[in-house]
Amino acid sequence: MLYDATSAEELASAVVTARQHGIPVFVLGLGANILVGDLGFRGLVIRNRAQGIQPLGAGRLRAESGVVVAELIRHSVAAGWSGLEHYVGIPSTVGGAVWQNLHFLSPAPARERTMFIAEVVESVELLDAAHRRISVPRDDMGFGYDISRLHGGTEIALAVTFALQAGDQATMHRVMQENLSWRGSRHPWLEVHPSAGSVFKKIEGVGAGRLIDQCGLKGHRIGGAQISHIHANIMVNLGGATAADVRRLITHAQRCVQDRFDQRLEPEIGFIGEFVADESAQDATSS
Repeated sequence: MLYDATSAEELASAVVTARQHGIPVFVLGLGANILVGDLGFRGLVIRNRAQGIQPLGAGRLRAESGVVVAELIRHSVAAGWSGLEHYVGIPSTVGGAVWQNLHFLSPAPARERTMFIAEVVESVELLDAAHRRISVPRDDMGFGYDISRLHGGTEIALAVTFALQAGDQATMHRVMQENLSWRGSRHPWLEVHPSAGSVFKKIEGVGAGRLIDQCGLKGHRIGGAQISHIHANIMVNLGGATAADVRRLITHAQRCVQDRFDQRLEPEIGFIGEFVADESAQDATSS
C-alpha cells in the first residue's frame, strides 16, 4: 500500500492509523541511503511529501520533514540566511537529513572539515511511540556520524526548526559552486548512474572506499550493479540491477576487504522490505 502525505499532520495521522491497525509502516523520502528488497515491503509505505516551510524570524526556519533539502537551500539563500548552503547537491529530504545527520566534507582548503546538519538544527518535532507530538532540542537528538536517536526506534520526524545566521548571498553562492564542483568530480552523477549513496560506514583514518579501491574492485560488477569507477564506496545501477545484485556485491566487497586488510565493512545504508535468499558472489564478473 502506498499513501502520499502532503503535510506533517497527514504524516502523523497516517502513521498513527497504521499502527493502531497493526500495519507495518515505512516512511519514504527521496529513497537515498536505502536498499529495498526485490520482494517489496509488506505494509504501508508513506511517501513523505510534507513540504511546508515557515520563517520564524531571526534566522529561524521551520521545515516539514518532506521538504527536499535543495529547495530549503534555495529558500534560505534567497532570504539571506546562511548555514544550509554547504549541503547543496546531496539528495535528501529534511527528515532524512536529521535521521542520518547529513554531512559533507567542505572542499575549500581554508575550511576543510566535515560539516553536519546538526550544527544548524535547533529542534526536531517528533511523533513518539505513544503517538504524541513532542519537540526535542538538538542536544537530545543523539546526533553522531551517520546516526541520530531516530535509528532503531519508532519515532518519526515531522518537522525541523533550523537556526541560521545572516550571510552574504555572493559568498553563499560561491560556496555552493565550489561544493557542487568538488562533489561532481568525486561522485557518479545520479542522472546517469543511480545509486543509494555511500554503502559502507566510515572507518576512521582509513576510509571504506580506499580499502575497496586497494582491493582493485573499482568497476567490479554483479548483474546490473557495479562498484563505481569514480568512488569505490558507491555502487551504481547500470540498468536493471536487482537488490540481490547489490547485496551480492556488498558481500563480495566485505569478503575482499576482510581477507586482505582484516577490516570489517559495515553497511550504512538501510535494508528495507523482503529480500530473496543471498546467493554466492562466485559468478561475479568485472569490467
